[in-house]
Amino acid sequence: MRLMVRQWSIAARLFVMQVVFIAVLTAVATVWLSADARTDVEEEAATRSMVVASSIADNPFVIGAVTTARPRETLEPYALELMESTGSDFITIMAPDRTRFTHPDEAEIGKPFRGTIEPALAGEAFTETYTGTLGPSVRAVVPITDSAGSVVALVAVGVTVEKLSVVLGPRQSIVLVGATLTLVIGGIAAWLLSRYLSRVTWGRGPEEMTRMFAYYEGVLHSVREGLVLVDDRSRLVLYNDQAAELLGLSSTRASEPPPVSSLGLPDALAELLASGARAVDELFLTPTHVLVVNQEVAISAARTSPPRALGSVTTFRDHTELQALTGELQTMRTLSDGLRSQTHEFANRLHTIVALIELGRPSEALRFATHEIDLGQELADQLVASTGDPVLTALLLGKSAQARERGIRFDLSIAGDVGDVDVPSSELVTIVGNLLDNAMDAASAGLEVDGGAQNGVVTMSIGLDGAVTEFTIADNGAGIADVGLAFRRGFSTKQHGLAGRGLGLALVDQAVRRLGGSIEVGNEDGAVVVVRLPTTSTSEATA
Repeated sequence: MRLMVRQWSIAARLFVMQVVFIAVLTAVATVWLSADARTDVEEEAATRSMVVASSIADNPFVIGAVTTARPRETLEPYALELMESTGSDFITIMAPDRTRFTHPDEAEIGKPFRGTIEPALAGEAFTETYTGTLGPSVRAVVPITDSAGSVVALVAVGVTVEKLSVVLGPRQSIVLVGATLTLVIGGIAAWLLSRYLSRVTWGRGPEEMTRMFAYYEGVLHSVREGLVLVDDRSRLVLYNDQAAELLGLSSTRASEPPPVSSLGLPDALAELLASGARAVDELFLTPTHVLVVNQEVAISAARTSPPRALGSVTTFRDHTELQALTGELQTMRTLSDGLRSQTHEFANRLHTIVALIELGRPSEALRFATHEIDLGQELADQLVASTGDPVLTALLLGKSAQARERGIRFDLSIAGDVGDVDVPSSELVTIVGNLLDNAMDAASAGLEVDGGAQNGVVTMSIGLDGAVTEFTIADNGAGIADVGLAFRRGFSTKQHGLAGRGLGLALVDQAVRRLGGSIEVGNEDGAVVVVRLPTTSTSEATA
């Protein structure tokens, strides 16, 4: 039996419990109402009997008759007529020694009265339920006194319990009908509630629900991905530990689900969560993490008709470490591109020199080689003398070679002795490399001025302002249409390819803020970006 009950669903158990409870409550109420009704009927009968008995005891005709020699002949007709008119089952007038003068059954006249008379002999009227010759009855016993106050006779008026039961029948029928209606209505309400619970719990029992909750809770906190549930009112209703770490959420759950807009998330990510739109492997940046986000709409169960959107389920994968590796790879790629550009440039120069020699013009070949060597050496000497960071030096030399290869003029100025910039090489390459790449892309597009093409120009200056190293990069491209959105993920002034754009600038902004610096964007004959990083140069460290 217990095993069978354990297999019942929550809805079935609740239905049975409610029906049993309603049935027990109805039975108790029925018994109580029946007992109360019986008590009321008996009290009413006792009161009516007392009124009839008192009126008989106060009747002078009765007082005079009981003192005669033959009271039966006078009182019996009177008592029978009065019984019929008052609806009483018996009216017994008796002597103080219990001898009956009147009774509905003539055979009982002259015999002793059965019942209590002692209080009446003492002059006190009272009522009681007693089993006499007619069966159980509710009776009132009143003393009959003469003018001197002496008890000369007693009168008992009563109604049998059997007659009371007949009177009580209609009342009990009403109680039973009410109890039946209560049971039926309660059963229907319990059935409707059980149907609703069966639908929302999918017919599962409490043990199964407990197991499911335990499993889901274990999965929720054990998965390595962040998991967030947002309802259809854009409120955060559930998230796991990994999501709290990735998004900077509180580890303690609020009593009420907070709106997504109040969580302090980046605008683009907050908009996605609030919208509930579908997303597949989209990249988002927070101040400390690079996240790959997937989001699906949560649809109510198929058993609900019609299905409706309950909110969204969002997962987050942390790609910060992968992005760091990508940054290191980008550093190597930038340096290798610089070397490739320099190799390509030197190969072109060497071919030119060889061609001049073959043409019998050695003096021009020597002059050309000397000029090119001086240009390259001048930039290299400037970088080596001003910066002590070999990665920054190699990066700028490579970008200079790339600029010449793309036909872009690259002007570099370094104010004073910058020294060894105290910034991780990977971060430096991410910041400077991305900004120079964007500047060159913008400058290479060229500008149409007076019908003629203007060559692309990229300028970069590096300077010190106390303990802050300042990088200023500008180009003569079309500029940035919306400066406020420049470092938002997905923003780009270039055409979107299959892989998407707008991540490089967002990574720059993240890296700068991670280092405790600042970045400003503006337009002045093209785009101008100023990056300030709190660094310690070699010259300051040795001062």
